[in-house]
Amino acid sequence: MKNLIRVVVLGGTAALALAACGSAPSASSSSSASASTSSFKACMVSDAGGFDDKSFNQSGYEGLQKAGTDLGVEVKAVESKQESDYTPNVESLISEKCDLIIGVGYLLEPAIHKAAEANPDIEFGLVDSSFSDADGNAVTLDNAKPLLFDTAQAAYLAGYLAAGVSKTGTVGTFGGMAIPSVTIFMDGYVDGVAKYNEDNGKAVKVLGWDKAAQTGSFTGTFDDQSTGQTQGQALLDQGADIIMPVAGPVGLGTVAAINSANNGSMLIGVDSDWAVSNPDSASITLTSVIKEIGQSVYDTVQSASEGNFTSDPYVGTLKNGGVGLADFHDLASSVPSDLSTQVDTLKQDIIDGTITVTSASTPK
Repeated sequence: MKNLIRVVVLGGTAALALAACGSAPSASSSSSASASTSSFKACMVSDAGGFDDKSFNQSGYEGLQKAGTDLGVEVKAVESKQESDYTPNVESLISEKCDLIIGVGYLLEPAIHKAAEANPDIEFGLVDSSFSDADGNAVTLDNAKPLLFDTAQAAYLAGYLAAGVSKTGTVGTFGGMAIPSVTIFMDGYVDGVAKYNEDNGKAVKVLGWDKAAQTGSFTGTFDDQSTGQTQGQALLDQGADIIMPVAGPVGLGTVAAINSANNGSMLIGVDSDWAVSNPDSASITLTSVIKEIGQSVYDTVQSASEGNFTSDPYVGTLKNGGVGLADFHDLASSVPSDLSTQVDTLKQDIIDGTITVTSASTPK
């Protein structure tokens, strides 16, 4: 893994684990669109979370399947169970003569990067990461497209909302691994809380992440739900009553911790709308910071199948709808109307450029 941000692990290890939602292919299985009308073949490799993670892998998979159905292209998806599967899975899709291969997740960068350099006639996409050389300098590959998301913008709104709803004056967050696609959420969240404090003369604290030092709490995994429960419980014990776990499937462990506490604490989901993708957590999910990964995958397949592929990065923002804040659903009554209005105003200010949300991991 290239140039991961150095962090101090707080509160022990914890992990994120989201349960399955709907059917998904096994590590070696494939899925094809109905009645393919095109010779174009679009393929995908998951990271170790799998396509049933109710998070970014599943979102990407659903975008691929929709492209297969709507566009009539052939699709194939291969699921990774561990990091050692990444390169073999990518190589298997090359041998399957895929025209486009999309890797889902930052950790697939080395495998996708190497394959793109070795196979200039195949097009590649990579969710949640750009490409870089051995020294960490950004590079452009003519046949590889980064699919990136400025989630700091939406997480800023989530932080503001959390600070306004918190009863204890303390909110928390933690990540799965200290990688840009995770810490960008945490940066935005911290700044949103700071903005709420500035606007309202409050002193809401954030546990789990120091933006200035780029250090905080990480579970070291995206798979082990028990670590998500441990980390979530640690934050609850320190007084946090709203927690944003940025660890994919591991977040279900935090759901368990909050449900066990039964003290009115809430959770903020990431990547997908957790109140919808995890209905068992709807009663405690205040909102979610959404990345429209599925749409970015769909659009990439469409442009590639039509012969319009480019290596220009896709960057999802509030302005283009690539990131956003989910509805409050069951907890709408917990959000005062004036706070909701403030959040809407902030969103428009970010879209208009009146407010600029910054992160060390903001896509360039």
